[in-house]
Amino acid sequence: MKIFTSAQIHELDKYTIEHEPISSIDLMERAAKAITHAITERWGIATPVVVFAGPGNNGGDALAVARLLAETGYAVDVYLFNIQKHLSDDCAANRKLLVEGNKVRSFKEIVTNFDPPKLGAETLVIDGLFGSGLNKPLVGGFASLVKYINSYPAKVVSIDIPSGLMTEDNTYNVRQNIIQAHLTLTLGQKKLAMMLTDNQQYLGEVKVLDIRLSEEYINQTSTPFKQIEENEVRALLRPRGDFEHKGSMGNALLIAGSYGMAGAAVLATKACLRAGVGKVTVHTPKRNYDIMQTSVPEAVMQMDNEETIFSEAVDTEYYDALGIGPGLGKQESTAIALIAQIRRSTCPLVIDADGLNILANHRAWMQQLPQDLIMTPHPKEFDRLEGATCNGSYDRLNKALNMAERMHCYIILKDHFSALCTPKHEVIFNSTGNSGMATAGSGDVLTGIITALLARGYSSKDACILGMYLHGLAGDLAIKDLGKESLMASDLIDYLPKAFLRLED
Repeated sequence: MKIFTSAQIHELDKYTIEHEPISSIDLMERAAKAITHAITERWGIATPVVVFAGPGNNGGDALAVARLLAETGYAVDVYLFNIQKHLSDDCAANRKLLVEGNKVRSFKEIVTNFDPPKLGAETLVIDGLFGSGLNKPLVGGFASLVKYINSYPAKVVSIDIPSGLMTEDNTYNVRQNIIQAHLTLTLGQKKLAMMLTDNQQYLGEVKVLDIRLSEEYINQTSTPFKQIEENEVRALLRPRGDFEHKGSMGNALLIAGSYGMAGAAVLATKACLRAGVGKVTVHTPKRNYDIMQTSVPEAVMQMDNEETIFSEAVDTEYYDALGIGPGLGKQESTAIALIAQIRRSTCPLVIDADGLNILANHRAWMQQLPQDLIMTPHPKEFDRLEGATCNGSYDRLNKALNMAERMHCYIILKDHFSALCTPKHEVIFNSTGNSGMATAGSGDVLTGIITALLARGYSSKDACILGMYLHGLAGDLAIKDLGKESLMASDLIDYLPKAFLRLED
């Protein structure tokens, strides 16, 4: 699914109107019918409804929904805010239809004073104040209205996007002046703001409504942002031929685990094997030998000269991919071994966890990183790599995108919607995963999966897309049986086979 900017969203509406062709008021009616259907599916006719409509087309949508709900039998009170005494053409047309229909319980057009209604827990509020065209924070009376709505226990449904939330950059928005919706019914496609963690508190559940906007415009218009869908991931998956053998399925090397952190090496190794690699070798300190041999007998052990840490770079000539970092520790001798390993590695490379923390402590070394490598930081790890605390999710995403382009590498910003930033100035958001995966070791599993896919011959980009999707899908399948509260990283490995089967089927 492509994610368009606010300017592109406006052009998409315009293109649909011109090329379907359809009048703008009829397109608004189409949207209103889809919104009304989504509302009536969840709330019964006994639910009292209060509609707050703004003066623009978002308000026009809200007025049309109010009319359709009232015609269905809902008790609807409508407040149209026309402070400047100017409505958009389609908002004015829907105002006329609403008044002439005379089905709503009450209609008040606010031009000066506003006597606000009480919004009890049984009330459903429809927020149609401002849509995706908003480009500055709400102030004055509208800001006060938002705070008023948020102060009540009523359920809130926002049309397209919660009022006060801007479509892309909310870095300097006034957070208390944004509607806190329980359900956001967004039209056509998700907006970039909906993919960022900072904004989830305002969105509630997000449901995308298909209002049949122009497929031609969508297909021919480029955007840096998209969310990956299952059919796209399924197309990337390579079938395993009947005559494959372990030598043709990839030879992976993992450098992981200091003494006391052998679990990270175990998780990454098991995930690598479950992701279908033909053979995996683990380079780890001597004291981890018994743990690794017992936990993962399928792996080949390669022991470091040191008892407790990774201390020496190894030859990668015979390996198809290298994953480095899980549980590695940050001792200075390990740091020196890490950069030496990166310099001499000749195969595709994944860096995670302490590998990233070491680079953050030696940022000059980042100039020596090879092209096309993959880094998988969580937000704090990326901030350390960047060398400064990012000012929210949007700022972090932009900096990651610039870093990926500058270094010609792939960066997976791990989050609820993990974001793959590519060297070609693309951001691909993952669509799988859940909060149960917020547990120690989950990142080590992702490293193992991506390393396996690289070793099997997938490109860096495809390995990242398929890896993060499978990782999240395993988590989604696991919580159906185990729930979110009890999910552990090892459960993700156990459910990887089901995730593969889901894509294969």
